[in-house]
Amino acid sequence: MRTMGQTVILCGAADRRSLGKNAGGLRLVMEPAAEPVDFALLDCFDRSLGNAGQLLIEAGGELILLRQDGICCAQTAERRGNFAADLAPGPVRDALSSLSPLRSLLALGRGQMERQRASLRDDEDKTQARVLLHRLRPAGGGNPVTLAELQPLRGYDGAFDQLSRRVRGAGPSLELSALPKTLFPGCLRYDPKPAIPITPEMPAVRAATLIITAQIAVARQNEPGVIADIDTEFLHDYRVSLRKIRSVLSLFKGVYASAQTEVLKAGFSALMEPTGRLRDLDVYLLERQMYFDLLPETLHPGLSAMFDMFARERAAVLEQLVKRFRSARYGREIGALEALFATPERLEPGGMAGQPALAYARRLIWKRYRKVCKIARAIHDGTPDHEVHALRISCKKLRYLMEFFAPLFPAREMKKLIKPLKRLQDNLGLFNDFSVQQASLRAFLDSHRAGDRDTDLAIAQSVGALIAVLHQRQTEERARVLENFAGFDSPAVQAAFRDLFHVTTGPAEHGAEPEIALGSEEDHA
Repeated sequence: MRTMGQTVILCGAADRRSLGKNAGGLRLVMEPAAEPVDFALLDCFDRSLGNAGQLLIEAGGELILLRQDGICCAQTAERRGNFAADLAPGPVRDALSSLSPLRSLLALGRGQMERQRASLRDDEDKTQARVLLHRLRPAGGGNPVTLAELQPLRGYDGAFDQLSRRVRGAGPSLELSALPKTLFPGCLRYDPKPAIPITPEMPAVRAATLIITAQIAVARQNEPGVIADIDTEFLHDYRVSLRKIRSVLSLFKGVYASAQTEVLKAGFSALMEPTGRLRDLDVYLLERQMYFDLLPETLHPGLSAMFDMFARERAAVLEQLVKRFRSARYGREIGALEALFATPERLEPGGMAGQPALAYARRLIWKRYRKVCKIARAIHDGTPDHEVHALRISCKKLRYLMEFFAPLFPAREMKKLIKPLKRLQDNLGLFNDFSVQQASLRAFLDSHRAGDRDTDLAIAQSVGALIAVLHQRQTEERARVLENFAGFDSPAVQAAFRDLFHVTTGPAEHGAEPEIALGSEEDHA
């Protein structure tokens, strides 16, 4: 484990010739290069490291972390898995503490790295400054890159400055963010929320088609990760992309012909349905530690038995889903939908297809916002769970609409509105999770038996206690719903929604929308 010196990134493989001739009484000494070792450039599938201005390289049993702010460090590559928490203790693991615990590290590309040390020495052969060159040569094409790690020695600032100038002049410098593309130009970049080039006058049908096309691509990018079972976020992102497509088909009323809309809804639902049980089991297993923390140790044996059953079931469910993803039938189903939206002239437009995207967006967002307010204002301590769930679904649809049409509105104003909405959504999500978990655990007790009387009794006791704790958590979360909605329903947020989205007139076929007092519970939109 070590702290690295200042590191300069250069295009090309820096060598003696590029580092310059001897000058100023100091001579450049190049030690023999070490035998090349394999290297891998690591990041999560969503490029969370790169997006945070960090770059991680594994080579020669070492992990090297480079950061945009110039702070670099290294430690042993020993680990028990590929998540940040699986790394051995050290400065790299500490620096990656903010990385999502749900995302696995992957190799974006591989190649060979050659290390060579160079130094500036005086007439007495005394070293006054050093540089360690890490030459990265990607496999299968791409461009070589040199990481030049400058190592100053106390009392020789002048020599260090000279060596620093030599290194910086050895080739074009490279920004950290450009290194992956330079090494591996064919490496695809994944973005679960791709930017959609929607313009104000674009027909609504064109906007909807662009959004759906982009989300199909997101779903397809996640298929290999689901099959390889790299981490649970691949399935999660796959499902979110399909959910967004179904939301477009549901919310963008009149954009496609009614009959075709129903066929499309059925098609995307058929893709989604087989993934549900695996996602449920993933959530349970990810929250395993939370469940154990909620109950005393005396009840842990029953939980252990239950989670063992979940793990076995997950293995079987995953096997079936992998077979489906690899099947010719699945390929035909999703391929046909992909091809349909890639050739939009085959889509049958509805009555609202030609509406300008901006006017259409305002109408949809305003109407959904009013629905959220209406549902939320009616919630109290005795409101049935299903009505609280309806608020969660309506908030999710509002968030999707705002994200779909974000390019049409000022980014700063949209961010201000999405922030309190997200806070309310997070709160509602926890409420829903606690409710669904209770129902699922009751169903588990009714349908699963371990076969051993003592084990069954232990499971029943543990699950019964867990249901009671989850019910208490759900009750507490309901109170927070009202508190967070108050923040979302503040006069400032009301005014911002009105300024951005409220229109007093609409298309003739929908009629004019009257002015509405936001404090009213009646939804005229």
